[in-house]
Amino acid sequence: MSGRTTGDVPAVETRGLVKRYGRTVALDGLTMSVPRGEIFGFLGPNGAGKTTAIKVLLGLTAATGGEAWVLGRPAGDLAARRRTGYLPEMFRYQAWLTGREVLGVHCRLLGLPRSSWNGEIRSALETAGIADRGGDRVAGYSKGMQQRLGLAVALLGRPEVVFLDEPTSALDPVGRLEMRPVLRALRDRGATVFLNSHMLSEVERVCDRVAILDHGRVTFMGRLDELLEERIVRLHVTGLDEVARAIPGRYGSVAADGEWLEVRGLAPERIPDLVAELVAAGARVHAVEPRQASLEQRFQDLVAGGAR
Repeated sequence: MSGRTTGDVPAVETRGLVKRYGRTVALDGLTMSVPRGEIFGFLGPNGAGKTTAIKVLLGLTAATGGEAWVLGRPAGDLAARRRTGYLPEMFRYQAWLTGREVLGVHCRLLGLPRSSWNGEIRSALETAGIADRGGDRVAGYSKGMQQRLGLAVALLGRPEVVFLDEPTSALDPVGRLEMRPVLRALRDRGATVFLNSHMLSEVERVCDRVAILDHGRVTFMGRLDELLEERIVRLHVTGLDEVARAIPGRYGSVAADGEWLEVRGLAPERIPDLVAELVAAGARVHAVEPRQASLEQRFQDLVAGGAR
């Protein structure tokens, strides 16, 4: 990766990454590149290898084969880890400590100058939305508040890349809503957010780019708008005879649900042609609902068992 400026070097990059646990293959040639300064959604069904990939990138487990870099340095490199924040899916802090004390411990672990601790702790608590509870002991925190505290820990030292493993799983709808501007603020200051989440609706609202993982391999990687560019049209149609039923199939992939037809891959400008042809064949069209594919639909298409 020599010869490139810092801005040219991806925040995260893997090439042919493999991880085996005995006979189990968790990562099977994972190759991806995550640009800097974006919110990146890392998606996949349970067992796809997402958490394993994060652990390899952080140096918490060694890859069986392939290569991985974070901020241009080999995965696990100490210099890169000092510029990296991490919120694991499963974590626990000492119940007898206050939130501020937990953050103080991590400031020490990060090697931050003692003179910066108060400012770092105050900023992290405010960003995570628990500034008014920083003096309370962790034992009194709800699960959602503990997750916010974990986020605050991940933000100490103004990291350049932040790995978040299911950061909203314990948050209520209000908490998830409040998390969105936090992620966008991180991106706006130039940080890269690597977001592993099952909350597809949240990913759809905040991510710039996504990778979909299945059986340890990437089945799609690109900008979210590219993934969702497929168009879908739902039509409420009655009076379909054998001839009329064959018409929608010439315009795209068709799924039927009672009197409703869903046509995928149909360009908007061709909708009037389809409707006119159905009417000419004797069918009655009661409703036409153009829409864009949702992330949930595209996700189902791209993982094993859902691919068309």
